[in-house]
Amino acid sequence: MAWVTGAFRGEKDLDYIRAAKERRLALDINDPQPVANSQDLWQSAGRAATIGIFLLLVGAVLYIGRAILLPIFAAAVVAMTLAPAVRFAQKRGISPWITALAIVACALAVLGLGAVAMAGPVSEWIARAPEIGATIKERLSVLDAPLAALRELERSFFGSNSGNSAPPNIVFPAVAFVTPAAGELLVFFGAMIFFLVGQGALRSQFIAMFSVRESKLRALKILNDIEHNLTGYLTVVTMINAALGVIVAIGAWLLGFPSPVIFGVVAAVLNYLPYVGPAVMVVALFGVGLITFPSLGHALIAPLAFVTLTTTEGHFITPTIVGRRLTLNPLLVFLALAFWAWMWGPIGAFLAVPISIIGLVVANHLFPTAEGHLPE
Repeated sequence: MAWVTGAFRGEKDLDYIRAAKERRLALDINDPQPVANSQDLWQSAGRAATIGIFLLLVGAVLYIGRAILLPIFAAAVVAMTLAPAVRFAQKRGISPWITALAIVACALAVLGLGAVAMAGPVSEWIARAPEIGATIKERLSVLDAPLAALRELERSFFGSNSGNSAPPNIVFPAVAFVTPAAGELLVFFGAMIFFLVGQGALRSQFIAMFSVRESKLRALKILNDIEHNLTGYLTVVTMINAALGVIVAIGAWLLGFPSPVIFGVVAAVLNYLPYVGPAVMVVALFGVGLITFPSLGHALIAPLAFVTLTTTEGHFITPTIVGRRLTLNPLLVFLALAFWAWMWGPIGAFLAVPISIIGLVVANHLFPTAEGHLPE
């Protein structure tokens, strides 16, 4: 009898231990409730799956049709930004064709001048490539030990590569990039002319697609807000970037950089790319500084000054000038930049912020909130 009682107590102890272990491993669930209607749940899941499939198909179309969709969409964004200028000229008796051709001619002239200005320094740097490589290697000799440790770590994980790799050839990649880029540039300027000239007819046709008066008014408000926000944002950012380019050019001249005007122009253009553009400019300033100046410390002056300048501009000057209405969420800008750069390359990165503005305007019209609209 004692043996049975002891066995029973032993089983109770085991049950208690198991129950305590299950309590430790159990999730902390607060007020669980069963699903009221499983059919509604599956219908919601089906709608979400349909939307997901649609978004995947849209992404695939955008990626596959990049060669034709990228210049057309870029032309549409630029045309919407410049539409007020075309209408302003039209009210004063100037034909939209003349205004559109003048805008395209000015853009081509700027591109031509930029190409001519860049041709000399780029040709010189390419001719001095071996010397530049040796100079950079000498100035960065302090990093030989860390780089050797990284190579040793790479060999430990991935094995050694005993084959002799051929030196990189930049001619064929450059030709492969320039050839389709020339065609895309032609499509861009051609589409921009027709967008600028026929913007009124396109707007009327788009609004006429809706049969209900409220829908027509909503579409008209969306188009007006997109145009207003794009024009306001890009105008302010262009003025800020131009001022930044002037400051960088003056600073490069004072520090003794070669071709300081080119550095100013490149800094102004790259500043349209949030985060990525300033980072590329810092690397460029550091690389040219290594070649131009005798010491590593001297070469770091320009990159550090540029980081200070862009940090001040991005966190204090630009938000103060554009105000809260034109300030975009930094996380949204970063995600849009990463997505469109992956989808459409460098030009997609330039279009990331305008596309975000268009999307936000449409979303705020279709799903209004009590907090107001961005931007106005």
